[in-house]
Amino acid sequence: MIMRTGETGAGMWRDRSFRLFLGADAISQFGTQVTIVALSLVAVLALDASPFEVGLVTAAETAAFLVLGLPAGVWVDRLRRRPILIWSDLLRAAALASVPLAVALDALTLPQLYLVALLMGLGTVFFDVAHMSFLPSLVGRDDLLRGNGVLETMRSTAVLSGPALGGWLVHAVTAPIALLADAVSYLVSALLLGGVRAEEAPAPAAERRSLREEIAEGVRYVVDHPMLRRLAMVGAVTMLSNGVWFVAQPFFLLRTLGVSPGLYGLLLTGAPVGGLIGAALAPRLAARYGTGRAMCGGAVLASAAPLLVPLAAGGWRLALYPLGCLLLGVGGSVYNVNQLSYRQRITPERLLGRMNASMRFLMWGAAPAGGLLGGTLGTWFDAHAILWVAVCGFFLAHLPVLTCRAILRL
Repeated sequence: MIMRTGETGAGMWRDRSFRLFLGADAISQFGTQVTIVALSLVAVLALDASPFEVGLVTAAETAAFLVLGLPAGVWVDRLRRRPILIWSDLLRAAALASVPLAVALDALTLPQLYLVALLMGLGTVFFDVAHMSFLPSLVGRDDLLRGNGVLETMRSTAVLSGPALGGWLVHAVTAPIALLADAVSYLVSALLLGGVRAEEAPAPAAERRSLREEIAEGVRYVVDHPMLRRLAMVGAVTMLSNGVWFVAQPFFLLRTLGVSPGLYGLLLTGAPVGGLIGAALAPRLAARYGTGRAMCGGAVLASAAPLLVPLAAGGWRLALYPLGCLLLGVGGSVYNVNQLSYRQRITPERLLGRMNASMRFLMWGAAPAGGLLGGTLGTWFDAHAILWVAVCGFFLAHLPVLTCRAILRL
């Protein structure tokens, strides 16, 4: 795969392919956030699903990360990545479009929703791994920080406004029609990606080995690399802590602090707003202080800021919750943009897909365990105590980076 070089700053924005890629990513990110809201609401409103059945829909969406995350990396390295992105969008569009069609025919069932959720997860796994691996061939490795910063801005914007958009669509046109609109968004994303041009070539057939051997090579590359191993540890413990946090959050805010549902949604905007700020700062901090120091600075903020959150209480202290989340979003975004750019820069082209898939598998594989841990703790402790467990987890998560002096030289 041949990479472009010399396209930095304004040159990246003059590149039509990058603009199309960015547009496709924005549409896809917003579509994903709408789906998170609408698919569960279809289960509740159209099929009167129980909480356990809604949980199965959510689990089905994430199951592909554990089952197919590592094989996806092999296929992303074997094949050209742009077609994988396009076919992933088309798969998700077809899966979502089947829901309003089934509703129109009065034939929608929970097993179909489970299947739709599984197909959505499958498309997302391949899209995400190919997406992270395709960017270096599009903007060149010298401009990865700017490219990732822009993409992180889009992701944070989608996380901030996507659920609200999904809720509005469900209210305005019903949940099945909202999914139809989402399906159209994936088709538009695929169309935009069809116009992207980048020089890439699949791995030569002569270099291919068995699926198991190639998966093992990717995992070994991550585990044997001292810095990637530390980054994977940070990500895994962070996702574990996130799982605990998401269990405690609604009970802490709604029951312990007694906030209204409307105020609850407003308080949750702190993290994505911080993510937007961090994404804008990340390339500038790296340019001024270096990638490693910027990464460490983000890690310090991401580990310390959550300590404000459990201190929230009634009155003015309620502001500590969104403030802590906002600072966590800033630090987490600065750290993530720099660590992802570092990973993409140091990894050989032939291993990019498997490296990204292995990192995602090791990190996201801990998320379900975090949810189970949070639920288990909830049988013994109150939400405030569980939140402290999550906060301590965030602090411990970043120690592998903060205790590594070599990272300051990156």
